[in-house]
Amino acid sequence: MPAVTVENPLTLPRVTAPADAVARPVLAVTTAPSGFEGEGFPVRRAFAGINYRHLDPFIMMDQMGEVEYAPGEPKGTPWHPHRGFETVTYIIDGIFDHQDSNGGGGTITNGDTQWMTAGSGLLHIEAPPESLVMSGGLFHGLQLWVNLPAKDKMMAPRYQDIRGGNVQLLTTPDGGALLRVIAGELDGHQGPGITHTPITMIHATLAPGAEITLPWREDFNGLAYVLAGRGSVGTDRRPIHLGQTAVFGAGSSLTVRADEKQDSHTPDLEVVLLGGQPIREPMAHYGPFVMNTKDELMQAFEDFQKGRLGTIPAVHGMSEGGPQG
Repeated sequence: MPAVTVENPLTLPRVTAPADAVARPVLAVTTAPSGFEGEGFPVRRAFAGINYRHLDPFIMMDQMGEVEYAPGEPKGTPWHPHRGFETVTYIIDGIFDHQDSNGGGGTITNGDTQWMTAGSGLLHIEAPPESLVMSGGLFHGLQLWVNLPAKDKMMAPRYQDIRGGNVQLLTTPDGGALLRVIAGELDGHQGPGITHTPITMIHATLAPGAEITLPWREDFNGLAYVLAGRGSVGTDRRPIHLGQTAVFGAGSSLTVRADEKQDSHTPDLEVVLLGGQPIREPMAHYGPFVMNTKDELMQAFEDFQKGRLGTIPAVHGMSEGGPQG
């Protein structure tokens, strides 16, 4: 799980919660069901079964893989529309091409993030490049959907290609954890992702036995999803492992700890930490559209069917496939 790493974390800025921070309790730990997306891409549905009031402004998150493809196996989905929210695709291992009906596109690989603001709508495709299809190989990533407030739902679409080398790297006082701030900020350290809805997204790697207690904005919610390994969450050390999500309650700090012993194929605890300012608006979500009312959903489908969200380029230079983004 390379993402972005450093030889010596102690060369990085160090972060810890102040002594008077109020620890966030753990309200729930849920296990993500496994499923398949598109043409048969394996995913874990990280937020399944969690009440939306604990997720807002996040809508869903899929862990894509971790999967070792044989030659000819890499899969994806056909062109598909989006309207009303943002998709965040974070590639930990492997490589992906993406393209949209507005002419945007590019390639993201180890540690890169593609942040797409669908806004008023577009057609989009993500696909493994032909070279990966031919060779096979490791693929592992995340896709997160972030809601947009009503005032921004029909804004012009926008892309941000965030290279792994641009993420803000931090550590804890003892150097036991590497914190990658992809978007938002942590203790005044700003990540590169520009967000419409205020959020923080961090990929943390904790060495065996390491513990992090991070300052967390009190007006944000708090979520932790385990990508690999095992550990505990909260000051009461509630157990958590691969494929589980912890929901934190109110407070100004959150705590995650890695178990002393990890699985043989996973040297560290890998966890994604998410916080966001709840939008607190009605949400109407169906398939690739996230709006505020059923009427707006119907309008989105009508606009898609009438070609108002764009048309697939005649020559798009990509195979018809890629996980839904």
